[in-house]
Amino acid sequence: MNQYVERVAPPSAGQKLSETAISSNRRANISLSGIYEISKVLAEPARLEITLANVVNILSSFLQMRKGALIVLDEDGLPEIISTAGYSHRAGEDHFMPVPQAVIDQIVATGTPLVIPDTSRSHLFADVETSGPAVCFIGVPVKVNHAVLGTLSIDRTRKEGGDFTLDDDMRFLTMVANLAGQTIRLHRILSEDRQRLIEQQRRLEKTIEYAAEPQPRRMPGKPSRIVGESASVKTVLDTINIVAKTNSTVLLRGESGTGKELFAQTIHELSPRHDRPFVKLNCAALPESVLESELFGHEKGAFTGATSQRIGRFELAHGGTLLLDEIGEISASFQAKLLRVLQEGEFERVGGNKTIKVDVRLICATNRDLEDAVRRHEFRADLYYRISVVPVTLPPLRERKGDIPRIAESFLERFNRENRRKMTFSKNSLDLISRCYFPGNVRELENCVQRTATLTRSEVIDTQDFACSTGQCLSALLWKGNGKGPPSAIDALASGRTLPVGAAERPAPAERDASPRPARSCDPEDADCPAQAGRLTERDRLVDAMERSGWVQAKAARILGLTPRQVGYALRRHDIPVKKF
Repeated sequence: MNQYVERVAPPSAGQKLSETAISSNRRANISLSGIYEISKVLAEPARLEITLANVVNILSSFLQMRKGALIVLDEDGLPEIISTAGYSHRAGEDHFMPVPQAVIDQIVATGTPLVIPDTSRSHLFADVETSGPAVCFIGVPVKVNHAVLGTLSIDRTRKEGGDFTLDDDMRFLTMVANLAGQTIRLHRILSEDRQRLIEQQRRLEKTIEYAAEPQPRRMPGKPSRIVGESASVKTVLDTINIVAKTNSTVLLRGESGTGKELFAQTIHELSPRHDRPFVKLNCAALPESVLESELFGHEKGAFTGATSQRIGRFELAHGGTLLLDEIGEISASFQAKLLRVLQEGEFERVGGNKTIKVDVRLICATNRDLEDAVRRHEFRADLYYRISVVPVTLPPLRERKGDIPRIAESFLERFNRENRRKMTFSKNSLDLISRCYFPGNVRELENCVQRTATLTRSEVIDTQDFACSTGQCLSALLWKGNGKGPPSAIDALASGRTLPVGAAERPAPAERDASPRPARSCDPEDADCPAQAGRLTERDRLVDAMERSGWVQAKAARILGLTPRQVGYALRRHDIPVKKF
């Protein structure tokens, strides 16, 4: 009787290739399904934080991962959005960072994926406590147009990664990171467009409100917003009424706070260009590179950050008036560039070669002694003669004391209108402020009226409501230096003594006759310095930065010039409790 024995032959090479192909097809199908599901999540209309959190959570369905994190960085390289899966946020831990900062810095700096087979042996994870089986880390950059927006990373144990290779997971994460990068870019574009539309709507609403307000009727040649009946103001207004009818360049001169911008706008309103734009720019507030772009504009790509073409102030003021405030503060190199525009009426945008011609009426303003600056070669003589065609000197407030009550009442009327109050001045209070020196001129008077009206509880402002009556006038403290000088008129008022009519808070005659001396600065090391009560410690500076930033550690780090991680360590080292709102 024959017996048959069935023998199982070992798998051939062809069978092994078939199993490899099946495994490869399985991984490809899983990756394809994962990309499909993640693309659906990214396409859903939701907040960016929620969308990215859903993406990280769904990764665990297609990867054998232990933890995952997607970190989006802002323009300063600080974490803006942190979405995690599998991480436990400890109670009381305010600064949570799922991935070491050194790892993020390397991925962002190189712009390439980072694979670490065993994190316990990597110096990048030196600060991370490790226990148990070896952990493998895979991180890829989130990029758009070669710009790194953040990082996407997972980690797993070697046992968990049995079905997938590191290369497979890295390719899958790279595809997910590219999709997430496009979504982040679209959300930021939409956010910028939304903010721009909101600002445009606000400007439109303000324009409509201003147009709806009844405008006071103005007599010809009588500017309605300039308050004053003194002889010095009338002389300036007569000059303005004459020069406004021409296109001559005007140089407004006067101390800070005398209202040079208001007089410049009055010249524009009385000129034939009144229906054209009135554009203004403070030259002292901008560095030379930014000032050139602001005045002349720039072309797209002219410098780093010039992502679009910009129209300069000269073009915006075409056909109208351009006010250059603080003209005496511009640098010598920029004076030459400005001179060509004033002489020829043409210029080129920064980074461009097209010559642009403009028709602009120029008004300049300064509180500097330009003649002295020309003598010391700090200001070009040819530019000085170009802008000083019609010089108009504005009188300081101490030379028009009769106008102080009228100006103060106009400021109080505006305060009442804005705050829905019905406050008035008593006669004694107007007499009091008429005797003050007001070194800050009209601007200081406006601050004085607004401060007093804010703190006064009754409907009538009397002498005791002013800060000078209680010895708390900050201007008096400023001009008295450190408080060791001779008593002034403000001190007399504060002590209850009366002043003769016409007395003013001004320096002594010997001081007026002497040559002007530079203002005394406050030495930070001086114990008498009122602005410095001892040197701040490191803890005090840290608390101050946290208070100024609303207890947001990332913002406080930018103020202190540190990283958020360093700020977190410092808070724990000084045992500073973090406030939560």
